[in-house]
Amino acid sequence: MTGVPASAEGGQGRPAPGGKLGAAAVNQASIWNIANILTMMRLVLVPAFVMLLLQDGGYDPAWRAWAWAAFAVAMITDIFDGHLARTYNLVTDFGKIADPIADKAIMAAGLISLSALGDLPWWVTGVILFRELGITLMRFWVIRHGVIPASRGGKMKTLAQGTAVGMYVLALTGPLATLRFWVMGIAVLLTVLTGLDYVRQAIVLRRQGLAAERDLVERTS
Repeated sequence: MTGVPASAEGGQGRPAPGGKLGAAAVNQASIWNIANILTMMRLVLVPAFVMLLLQDGGYDPAWRAWAWAAFAVAMITDIFDGHLARTYNLVTDFGKIADPIADKAIMAAGLISLSALGDLPWWVTGVILFRELGITLMRFWVIRHGVIPASRGGKMKTLAQGTAVGMYVLALTGPLATLRFWVMGIAVLLTVLTGLDYVRQAIVLRRQGLAAERDLVERTS
């Protein structure tokens, strides 16, 4: 199978009538795969999550439980959409752009909402969002020299952040409320440490890239 509908290929591999129009239709249809649908669902869950969390002033345990459910679904789809895209060759340009946007949107929505409700100090939200934005910009800064791969520490950071924010979304009391404080502390620590490691990798990658460019210029001159 080619992954292209026979009607679009014009039967046995022959071009379909319409030329460019047929190709455009195929490219458009390729966006609608299960991985991208999960990513789009996660984007839709962002405003739904915020509305559920802020219902009745943001302090109703029942509404916060529903908000936690929306947040949990979003985090679970984050795991599966990337896995499905890589496993079944469903990677698209749309997915490459939308997936990280969806990841950061749901996390930023949770952090900002919790800080606005007074449940989470603003400096925690600031540190995490500054790190995420900074690393994203840094990736673009060095992209012509290479790609900084996701590290094991980065994945642990994401897991810790998701767990901590989820615990803060729930109306927890007693020992569980104390536990979530420490989980968030671990998440902030991993956020800072992995951020510094990404900065180190970016500097090394840029130096190597510039050195390779100088060598190329010297060999060709």
